[in-house]
Amino acid sequence: MQLYARKLGIDLTTVGATGPRGRILQEDVERYIRAALSRANAIVTPSANTLLRGDTAPEIDFAKFGSIERQPLSRVRRLSGPALTRSWQTIPHVTNFDQADVTDLEAFRVSLSGAALAGEAKVTMLAFLIKAAAAALKTFPELNASLSGGDIILKRYVHIGFAVDTPGGLLVPVIRDCDAKGVRELAAEMAGLAGRARDGKLKATEMHGGCFSISSLGGIGGTGFTPIINAPEVAILGAARTAMKPQWNGSAFVPRLMLPLCLSWDHRVIDGALAARFLSHLCGLLADLRRVGL
Repeated sequence: MQLYARKLGIDLTTVGATGPRGRILQEDVERYIRAALSRANAIVTPSANTLLRGDTAPEIDFAKFGSIERQPLSRVRRLSGPALTRSWQTIPHVTNFDQADVTDLEAFRVSLSGAALAGEAKVTMLAFLIKAAAAALKTFPELNASLSGGDIILKRYVHIGFAVDTPGGLLVPVIRDCDAKGVRELAAEMAGLAGRARDGKLKATEMHGGCFSISSLGGIGGTGFTPIINAPEVAILGAARTAMKPQWNGSAFVPRLMLPLCLSWDHRVIDGALAARFLSHLCGLLADLRRVGL
């Protein structure tokens, strides 16, 4: 037994004996090894809950470096943080970037706003994005899907969530059956959902059932970003701020209003070629929304 323990690098004085007259058996050594491995795994591999909470980061006394103010996380961020962490850790994210020419679309949007009746919701670029994305999802159903075990669930409905910036953090209300609604109807639903989100009156059921999400930073700024997929969805679209840029029309450079888009997608379900085709198709729809039907 001493030779067996020596080969394994085990100090027999630390092994509990269960044999007759206090003898150490091979089963005792093997039990000792299993217990040691179990303790090592418990130290090296933190629990899933610990990883999601971020408790693996060391505690630091920041006050020793200067004056600080401690604020609790909002309820929204406490609830969304673990879900975002889980999505980032478990989904192989890839992000594609492209630009859509929305010169004509913006002119049409302005004309719609000018013709709006009193009390009607303002038609924003995001409403057109939702309408175009719904049409693109019908053409590319693999992005309107979810993973379930070893299967891909292709959804015949098109429910799209849109990110709303609230005082407590980001919320994503969902508009249902976007493919069957016009731009004005989408704008009205967006206004109602966003208002309830900012007032803290959004129902939990109004944030469930989404197939695809859109996060727009156009009103704030930026040229692009990498949005995190809202699981169990398999893709999310980000939109940044439009800008006038010179575009070649075949004979000269002309100023065109360009909208930067970024599509993050789940590489377990979608490949690069499919993602590029989807984003290119979406850009084409935004350049000529007559192909969608308003």
